[in-house]
Amino acid sequence: MFIKIYLDENISFVVAEILRSRGFAVVTAQEAGNKGLSDEKQLEFALNRGMSILTHDRVDFEELAKQCFANNKSHNGIIIVFPHPPQEIAQRMIVILNKITADEMTN
Repeated sequence: MFIKIYLDENISFVVAEILRSRGFAVVTAQEAGNKGLSDEKQLEFALNRGMSILTHDRVDFEELAKQCFANNKSHNGIIIVFPHPPQEIAQRMIVILNKITADEMTN
């Protein structure tokens, strides 16, 4: 099963458009009405929908991942990317999405 991706609000909408054009399921924070929510709420939204989250926010999401592990709580994957042009991020994501299943992405 393909990974469903939730884009944190700091990821360009262009990434969503490119991934959708390749047939992947993508929802942005803006589309979900989640702009301005805390990182914890963004992760919770993705978790409740079986989605992996894509973000530039390394520091906060690394901490959230540690909290999940410490509390024996599962997540559907946190993908952290450095800021690059949206086309480059999308191309890298396509490689990941074509090689890794949703089950493999968990935690």
